[in-house]
Amino acid sequence: MRYLLLCIIGFAIQVAFILVENRKKYVPAVILKGSAATVFIIIGVLSAQFTSNPSFATLVVIGLILGGIGDVLLNLRFVFEKSAQKIFLMGIASFLCGHIMYLAALILLSNNLLVSLICGVIAAALLLRWIFSKIGEVQKVFKIFGYVYIGAIVLMTAAAIGNLVSNPGSTGALLYVIGAVLFTASDVILIFNTFGGTPRFSMRAANLSLYYLGQLLIALSLQFI
Repeated sequence: MRYLLLCIIGFAIQVAFILVENRKKYVPAVILKGSAATVFIIIGVLSAQFTSNPSFATLVVIGLILGGIGDVLLNLRFVFEKSAQKIFLMGIASFLCGHIMYLAALILLSNNLLVSLICGVIAAALLLRWIFSKIGEVQKVFKIFGYVYIGAIVLMTAAAIGNLVSNPGSTGALLYVIGAVLFTASDVILIFNTFGGTPRFSMRAANLSLYYLGQLLIALSLQFI
């Protein structure tokens, strides 16, 4: 029950953040976003106490923390507009490191890693080709980050799916897969909303909601792995 309550509190804070950010109140928005991130980190730390694989849990918790840092950085770019590009890239780099931690954790559990990674590479290549065919030209530095970042999250998702295939009855593996898929979907929406033309509030809300649900599920999955 306490985990459900924490999830409700965290998501409520996230919704408040979305609404406040839309009103361009960027300083309180950063505070709200950092608070929402703190909730999923707390859930991850608490859930890690029940895991049967402490090494896996440690890597995931580090990934959650890096995600929280990325959260704050991505919104600080609106507060410090002169350094917006650098802060944005720092935020994406923090998320990238978080995905690497998630992938490293999944490798510890993988029974079919090679197949998962091959499928992930193919899926990432197809997804990236589709994305860049739709959004047109972007700055080279963002394009490079896009290839690396989307590649990392798709590989992570593929590894999570591989673990679920190997352990079809695992609640933890299922929660992790759903969380990873939601995370991937949120990042695709973020790219389109950032580089695909005029940003829209509906896409921003979808991006942030799916992302947060993904992080919550990944944090909760630690209880069952």
